[in-house]
Amino acid sequence: MSGAIPALKTVTTMKREMIQVFLVFLAACSASLPLDMPVKVELKDNTTLQNNLGETHRRIGESLASDYAEALKWVRKAAEQGDDNAQYFLGVMYYKGEGVPLDYAEAATWYRKAAEHGNVLAQLNLGWAYNEGEGVTRDYDEAMSWYRKAAEQGNAVAQNNLGWMYEEGKGVPRDLVTAYMWYSFAAAQGQERAKSEIDSIERKMTQEQIAEAQKRAEEANGAKRFRE
Repeated sequence: MSGAIPALKTVTTMKREMIQVFLVFLAACSASLPLDMPVKVELKDNTTLQNNLGETHRRIGESLASDYAEALKWVRKAAEQGDDNAQYFLGVMYYKGEGVPLDYAEAATWYRKAAEHGNVLAQLNLGWAYNEGEGVTRDYDEAMSWYRKAAEQGNAVAQNNLGWMYEEGKGVPRDLVTAYMWYSFAAAQGQERAKSEIDSIERKMTQEQIAEAQKRAEEANGAKRFRE
């Protein structure tokens, strides 16, 4: 029976090598690179490929032996070279404890690096961190600032959250008209939470306020603002 273990290890090693080739193939496709280019050279010099390889490792799933340690290695390489997508994904890994100890503060640090480069998802997540006080001191002004940056890039979740901030008066004076407007932007993109928020906020508003909010939303949509 003892002979079964080396055989199993050999099969496992072969499986992992096949998975690695598959992962590199997917990463190269995502990076729009020719598949016949030397992989080692590209991984060394191309942050997009490094990031895609790392993120592919994250997403490939346990059925294909997803390896967070391998993901962390490649995502970190790209993140440390300033790739904002990799910085965002590294923040996600720290936030979820994937391949690293869960660390909200470190997650927020990487979200900030990516957010400052204009990464919309990092801006959204950094806004959430400040809104909830996760890894940073709770600060509604900061939350509003980062939500707004993401919302103005057309992110529907950020638009919904910005609407909530205005409705509740978090970081800004309470303003139901502006809240309704931001909910409208999010709802127009299919954000279900925003649709229910509109139904709720309408019960707090006068018909004149609703009309004003709808007018502002229509004008902004007509100018194709705040859409993904």
